[in-house]
Amino acid sequence: MHTLDRREFAVLLAGFLAGKPARELLGRVGVHQGDLRVDGRRLNATLEALGRIGRNPATGGINRLAFSEADLQARNYVAGLMREAGLDVEVDYAGNLVGTRGGREAAALPIVFGSHIDSVPEGGNYDGPVGALAAVEVARVLGERGIQLRHPIEVMVFSNEEGGKTGSRALIGEVDPKELSLPTASGRTIGEGIALVGGDPEKLEQVKREPGSIKAFLELHVEQGSVLEQSRVQIGVVEGIVGIKRWNVTVEGFANHAGTTPMDARRDALVAAARFVDLAHRVAKETPGRQVATVGRISAEPGAPNVIPGRVLFSLEIRDLEMSKIDRIFEQLRAEADAIGRDTGTAFAFELFYVSYAALTDERLRQAIEQAASALELSHMRLPSGAGHDAQSMAKLGPAGMIFVPSKSGISHSPLEFTAPEDVVNGANVLLRTIVAVDAM
Repeated sequence: MHTLDRREFAVLLAGFLAGKPARELLGRVGVHQGDLRVDGRRLNATLEALGRIGRNPATGGINRLAFSEADLQARNYVAGLMREAGLDVEVDYAGNLVGTRGGREAAALPIVFGSHIDSVPEGGNYDGPVGALAAVEVARVLGERGIQLRHPIEVMVFSNEEGGKTGSRALIGEVDPKELSLPTASGRTIGEGIALVGGDPEKLEQVKREPGSIKAFLELHVEQGSVLEQSRVQIGVVEGIVGIKRWNVTVEGFANHAGTTPMDARRDALVAAARFVDLAHRVAKETPGRQVATVGRISAEPGAPNVIPGRVLFSLEIRDLEMSKIDRIFEQLRAEADAIGRDTGTAFAFELFYVSYAALTDERLRQAIEQAASALELSHMRLPSGAGHDAQSMAKLGPAGMIFVPSKSGISHSPLEFTAPEDVVNGANVLLRTIVAVDAM
């Protein structure tokens, strides 16, 4: 059993701050590169076993909806893996599955890492499970190798990530009591689901943690995009998780007979909406940066073939790492919508109904991830996350970092979602190395 003493920690810390390669630092303290690797075959076997829970034989899609029977079965399976890894296992009041192990210094803040295992309807088995099962595997390897970290560790499997990040948001006190009565895709309300998996919705406020209560949070995740694959890069170092704002947009025109109303006398709300849809796409595409804008839902009223649409309802979503940039793009779109309205005899109204704030990752954690990847001779690059993750909530409690691995063809939330076994192992090894480095900071 190799336990790092104070001198060894000092060596690691000084070397890390000086930018020394992780391979050299670990060698100095007797933890060699070959020692710090996960059991890749075991990890992928657990991923395959989890993928059989909730699978639709006809489509291959995963229906492990949060708070469903399949979700409960999967959580029991992962809890068993946690116990095999030597973790103490419990379910907190928000329904999060938590595996803990004490550190050499009881007063040290915990290093938290993990992800989720619930899916969207007919989804895949990589979005979430890769990070959750890799976290369990990392804890297992640390135990098997007799490496006791200075900080306690917490392996987290968050509840209802796909339905609104309920578990992680509860940890920062952002779950409104009204949400407990909202239905989920499983058919149960959020409150009923939390109770089903062993939580207690009546005590949700007791789950809340204070800012600065964790040493760090790390999440391994599949990219859910194609940047890494197209760039032929093995590891993504996430710069931050984009913020999101969504609006309900209403265009008021005038419904009239489609055969008797001349073209120059029309106040066609759908024509105005169509111009706006093209406008949103063009502005987001032509503005420098990685922002995106999407109109994903639209309906016209009254919806008859022989009636000019008098009213159109549609959604607008804008995402970027900078909330201020989201606002600038929206103001540009709204100003040009007024011009469209004047030209078409219509009026636009915007109602903001959803905000998810951007969360930047910690620079020291980015560097630790990069050094871990370099030590493993894995190519890496920095990129933003265009999707929301539990790390977005956890960043309010302490430094947060995310590791991405490639997604085949950038497909996610689909039965075709796939990440190669070797990429899963690469990501888990980087997670393992990063956690040891963080412990030494």
